[in-house]
Amino acid sequence: MSGFDKVVSSYEEAMEGLEDNMTVLAGGFGLCGIPENLIVEIRRKGTKGLTIVSNNCGTEAFGLGMLLIDKQIKKMVASYVGENSMFEAQMMSGELEVELTPQGTLAEKMRAGGAGIPAFYTATGYGTLVGEGKEVREFDGRPYIMEEAIQGDFSIAKAWKADRYGNLMFRKTARNFNPMVVTAGKIAVVEVEEIVEVGELDPDEIHLPGIYVNRLIKGTFEKTIEQRTVRSA
Repeated sequence: MSGFDKVVSSYEEAMEGLEDNMTVLAGGFGLCGIPENLIVEIRRKGTKGLTIVSNNCGTEAFGLGMLLIDKQIKKMVASYVGENSMFEAQMMSGELEVELTPQGTLAEKMRAGGAGIPAFYTATGYGTLVGEGKEVREFDGRPYIMEEAIQGDFSIAKAWKADRYGNLMFRKTARNFNPMVVTAGKIAVVEVEEIVEVGELDPDEIHLPGIYVNRLIKGTFEKTIEQRTVRSA
């Protein structure tokens, strides 16, 4: 294949260059669409002092929550605490710095980072703790706060299918934050369920072009469910 081939053969190679105190953007919502094997590799490497930007921090036993066990995360930028009691405990004790950010604002901060937009105005958070200390401007009689974009040293994401050039397809709600995470990382690493040859994907079905992807790896996934709810007999 040509130099456009993004496929790597190991998770060690996929996360090569990740160092202490870097900022990592991670896709997923709860446990849906998370780059679970890339997270496992970060834990194996033992990288510490990380700032992690993601919608939430998984659970104690799965996803980003695994990085809390050995206190590899210094700061978490997220929308909510969720089901992770370890996240809650470390936040309340002051061991973990947490910046809670409205979900739509967090998505736009990463989208803006990937688009080269340094900041934007939003009404969300005005008059609350979220807006404290931030610039305020008025548009059409309504106050807005300025939010700065987010970019990462690394971004890790999960997609359903890709070709060897890194053109990506996501599956249903597993798309969630993944596309904007990929665009906002200086080094974007994506793990997928299936890799096909170039030309096999219908161009109209590609959700994100491979120009944003630096490394691509095929993995196997558990498809874990946060809370399994079933109807009683």
